[in-house]
Amino acid sequence: MLKDQVILNESAVQVRDALIGCGLETPMIPNQLSAEERKEKIEAHMRDILQLMSLDLTDDSLADTPRRVAKMYVDEIFSGLDYANFPKITVIENKMHFDEMVKVNNITTMSTCEHHLVTIDGVATVAYLPKKKIIGLSKINRIVRFFAQRPQVQERLTQQVLVALQTLLETKDVAVKIDAVHYCVKSRGVTDTTSSTTTTSLGGRFKSNPATRSEFLQQ
Repeated sequence: MLKDQVILNESAVQVRDALIGCGLETPMIPNQLSAEERKEKIEAHMRDILQLMSLDLTDDSLADTPRRVAKMYVDEIFSGLDYANFPKITVIENKMHFDEMVKVNNITTMSTCEHHLVTIDGVATVAYLPKKKIIGLSKINRIVRFFAQRPQVQERLTQQVLVALQTLLETKDVAVKIDAVHYCVKSRGVTDTTSSTTTTSLGGRFKSNPATRSEFLQQ
């Protein structure tokens, strides 16, 4: 959903280019349609899909469902496909020379499995070792949310958050862990209601130093 006519903020361009460069960008094709045009087309297709499922869209409970789904896709759960929605990032100089681990636990992570378009529900833990720059803490949560608001696989999501923060902080010393329940496993197929999936992506000293890795991974 990249639109050349939209002027992206500098952080969005840096992160997008870094992900493309390392082959971790979500598979996307250019789309010049506006958000409203996309919603109109999705609504029409969703209407066809629901009718093929034998649902009566003249019923007052179902009449607005195609419109609701279109709005949800474009404005909410898949808004991370558009870098125009990338959060404005606050990064400041590390004037206090802080050099210990900064770690944010239990970041709400709600995404959508790209294989079945059902929910991925979990939490993320993100840490970094400051060098020249420090990032506003809420921005870490916002970066996780941005990449979660796409059709995803958890492994890619974990790596995208890592690369985004490495790019913005200009350091390899970043670590990301996500624990999540996949509703493509819980609500269909094997219908396993108790399992969860953990993925980690470690950079710099989090990967090379056992003590730093252990400090990050401990609860």
